[in-house]
Amino acid sequence: MIRSIIWTGCLLTVFFAEAQILTPVKWKIELTDPVSAEKEVRFTATAEQGWHVYDMNLPDGGPIPTHFIFETLKGGELVGKPTASVAPATVHDDMFDMDVRWYAGTVTFSQKIRITDVKKFKLSGEVEFMACNDEMCLPPERVRFTFDGTQLQNGIPAVAAAETPDSAASEAVSLLPEIQGEMPESVTVDLHPVVVASRKPASQGVLTEKPALWTPVMEELKAFGDTTATARDASWQYIFWAGFLGGLIALLTPCVWPMIPMTVSFFLKRNRKRSKAIREAMLYGLSIVVIYLTLGLLITGIFGASALNDLSTNAIFNVLFFLLLLLFAISFFGAFEFALPASWTNRMDAKADAMSGVWSIFFMAFTLALVSFSCTGPIIGALLVEAASGGNVLWPAVGMAGFALALALPFALFAVFPHLMHSLPKSGGWLHSVKVVLAFLELALALKFLSVADLAYGWRILDREVFLTLWIVIFALLGYYLLGKIRFRYDSKPRHISVPRLFMAMASFAFTVYLIPGLWGAPLKAISAFAPPLYTQDFSLYRDGVHAVFDDYEAGMDCAEKVRKPVLIDFSGYGCVNCRKMEAAVWTNPQVKALLEEKFVLITLMVDDKEKLPQSVAIGENGKKRTLKTVGDKWSYLQRYKFGANAQPFHVILDAGGKPLSPSYAYSEDIAGYVQFLENGLKNYK
Repeated sequence: MIRSIIWTGCLLTVFFAEAQILTPVKWKIELTDPVSAEKEVRFTATAEQGWHVYDMNLPDGGPIPTHFIFETLKGGELVGKPTASVAPATVHDDMFDMDVRWYAGTVTFSQKIRITDVKKFKLSGEVEFMACNDEMCLPPERVRFTFDGTQLQNGIPAVAAAETPDSAASEAVSLLPEIQGEMPESVTVDLHPVVVASRKPASQGVLTEKPALWTPVMEELKAFGDTTATARDASWQYIFWAGFLGGLIALLTPCVWPMIPMTVSFFLKRNRKRSKAIREAMLYGLSIVVIYLTLGLLITGIFGASALNDLSTNAIFNVLFFLLLLLFAISFFGAFEFALPASWTNRMDAKADAMSGVWSIFFMAFTLALVSFSCTGPIIGALLVEAASGGNVLWPAVGMAGFALALALPFALFAVFPHLMHSLPKSGGWLHSVKVVLAFLELALALKFLSVADLAYGWRILDREVFLTLWIVIFALLGYYLLGKIRFRYDSKPRHISVPRLFMAMASFAFTVYLIPGLWGAPLKAISAFAPPLYTQDFSLYRDGVHAVFDDYEAGMDCAEKVRKPVLIDFSGYGCVNCRKMEAAVWTNPQVKALLEEKFVLITLMVDDKEKLPQSVAIGENGKKRTLKTVGDKWSYLQRYKFGANAQPFHVILDAGGKPLSPSYAYSEDIAGYVQFLENGLKNYK
């Protein structure tokens, strides 16, 4: 757990200081012994405290090994292979989950060269390496070196100027091979020109046969004044307020609501001084925030954002989460009580009683988290999945911070103003009614997770009309329950229907009626984020939707070149809520629809498409080797590599050569802004 917390802290440090450029390893490259015919090139790496570089020839699936590339060698020949001056340390690296070899401090790699013609002698190349410490790895870098016969004739040791590019990734695409013929099951896209030149051509198993279309364009987007960062900040706000709303809902559950007056009264009674009682109640609320925030940080620290993003569209995970929400819903209906083992809460109670001061308050807050799990678990789970689907490493923590803040707020508020507790509704049957209402909502939400898996894998068992039919039944039954026509195990027959219940029943029936036209193809923009897309519906009278003609990047670019139109790339996802919102709220606007269908070649790339690639492709990214196995993996890598973004929706306008024509466009339902985005792209294309 300690290592997870350290790793989480590293993630926070990297996020808030992402503009800082670290150079923890310095290289000195020299050609020694200029008198004799056999020379020696020495590559000396000096790493800062805590950092290391890796040995040569590491196994696949691990970090990038140190690699020496001799691009040009005239008037001489290599003798043997590079050797290290010291033995490497062999350790088990938790980041890569394998045994690796590395060098800390200073190490010198030596390569012998036999000179055959001093006047014609020329040697140039690069050293590729990756620097890591216990918390992070930097992207692989390359250091260039050049020597010639003039330096040898001077009779003095020659030192090459170490020229380090910003990133080795900047030239990776231009070196992608055009491959034809047969290839093994997994093809490695190697960055080394020497290796590429000797590779057998093949037509399958490669990333692309048109590397120019994959050239990174981050600098061009910045020149247009790209607003992707601003859109990301807006998404942060969405996640935070979604968590805050979830916390407010959790307050109304039978597991949390009765605890508010009990806990506040406890602090007020045990302290004669009201100021001390307020301080302890504040500390109690802060402990709740710390507990849930730590949970969010640990989840992202252990799994990582990309892993959580992949997990959020994984079929097994979504089906299991569907079943878990279904189980919680059945429990909320009163079939059984679902709670954590009583021994856990008893142990936390004992800890709180045995300790004093800050720790006793912290363990009281931890006890609340355990006791309320049966009610807060479904809300927290749905929140974490929603946050993880965004792909940002800190979004789950932001969502949990909003959730915990809402949960802790009343404890602090009523401690400062205890007289307000008299106005709180007393615990009673209405709390059970809240649980039942949440059960209906969980049933509806559970179908959304099943739908994500169904769409990503193409099962077609939960098409749009099936989904809507189930929702119509669920919300109609909810309306009947609120009117007292349906009763469950712990419900008593109401003497009368309260005004709030009447209005909630009316809202439920109104929503049910709103859903019915969707069975014939009505767009239902209010639920577009949850329902499957319109194209999954077998019978539809609706004809105003916009659908991409191409779901393949290069095929769409070929078409754009032939018809001489700009391209709109839509990076989307089956599990992307905001993508569905934009399609329903923005693309259906008549002006937007006309522009998209008449002036652009529209390409939609689903980053969570689980269709298998004909052959997997191994790539190097941020110092790690990854294998692209699905179509979604490929489009996700394209978005990160070419555009430097990983959140959806992400729209960008390109010419047929793959160059941007305007800044990118992230989630926004501003129709006027989107029209301006499209028209600016058209203007720059012309």
